Amino acid sequence: MQVLVRDNNVDQALKVLKKKMQREGIFREMKQRSAYEKPSERKTREKAEAVRRARKLARKQAIREGLIAAPKPKPRPTGRPRAGQLPSSSPTASAQAAGGEPNKS
Repeated sequence: MQVLVRDNNVDQALKVLKKKMQREGIFREMKQRSAYEKPSERKTREKAEAVRRARKLARKQAIREGLIAAPKPKPRPTGRPRAGQLPSSSPTASAQAAGGEPNKS
């Protein structure tokens, strides 16, 4: 695995490396290998993982075919805007931009 360090920004490179390792499942594997796993426990775990994958695949297929309703999307948290993004429009901001008084309710 390779990560480029740009402009001596090691913190950003570490962040990218950590994200890549997370995506590849290296952290999960390290945690799993920290202790010995008996072959019988390994088989049980692998079977459970296979069942989980099959159920997830069947659920996605059923959603695609319209047999079950898709889960409702989670509401996104409204925090401070990121750099480079415009602030969200609020009633006071739009009223002030139009030259009027802000709504006082």
